Amino acid sequence: MRLDGFGHLYNSPLETGIRAVIVLEHLRPVRADLPEMVLFDHVVVHTGDHGGPASLHTDLPERKGELLVRRRLVEESLRLMQRCHLVVEEHDPKGIFYRAADEAAAYVDLLETPYSEHLKRCSAWIGKEVRLHSKAGFKARLRERIGDWAETFGEGDSPIGRA
Repeated sequence: MRLDGFGHLYNSPLETGIRAVIVLEHLRPVRADLPEMVLFDHVVVHTGDHGGPASLHTDLPERKGELLVRRRLVEESLRLMQRCHLVVEEHDPKGIFYRAADEAAAYVDLLETPYSEHLKRCSAWIGKEVRLHSKAGFKARLRERIGDWAETFGEGDSPIGRA
């Protein structure tokens, strides 16, 4: 789909950025670094693969490979959402982290399409799992399912790296 002035919407920084805002809002107050945001972006569209609600996107046979090419798109989407004042980047001695901006909650509430509502349910499931198992625990559970190809990431870049 092409929108005037926005280019292609599907798998664009705009679509990915909206997903990031909604995921971060449901993770609040938990922050996430870039590799975690790559992982959460993959998981939010494929929740059905991980014991969550029905997947947001169609199950494709090679969907595991999506994780390997998402990093640049997620990074660009986070920058876009920062410019929209919906995501905050924080630096501390442990690295660079992202969190939902204060304005994000009101924005998320405005999204009412069936797709947006489903995305909110999938994001809420991720938030619930992180609160229930901790971020490290949730990533460990994901590693059990997709760890066979996590080593494809460089050292320290794996979004499901060891806790």
